[in-house]
Amino acid sequence: MLDLGKQATSQLRYKSLMSIDELQGKLRDFTSQRDWERFHTPKNLVMALAGEAGELTAVFQWLSPEESADAMADPSRAERVRDEIADVLAYLLRLADVLGVDLEAALAAKMIKNARKYPVETARGNARKYNDLP
Repeated sequence: MLDLGKQATSQLRYKSLMSIDELQGKLRDFTSQRDWERFHTPKNLVMALAGEAGELTAVFQWLSPEESADAMADPSRAERVRDEIADVLAYLLRLADVLGVDLEAALAAKMIKNARKYPVETARGNARKYNDLP
């Protein structure tokens, strides 16, 4: 989805160099340069995000749990996983940008909600949903 070219690619090489806001700015510029803003409606971005999540799912679909844990050991599969994760992240960043969602604040608030739903005492080592916990 995102082809920035050699120079821009080298600028994105180290994750510590770019914040969420900076990544969103790069995606916003990429979109603007191609006159794609009109296509980046919330509905379209959610659909694209779901599609990319489906493509990531397809990489793992028929793997055993052990094979999925070792997915990055196969260079070809690892490249596909990285590409699909990047596509998912790009669409999520665009969606949040278009809707004005502060991703860091949203995640922090959700973690607080989840901590209340899943107290350590009852959730530790347990995969049950919060309403099924003892």
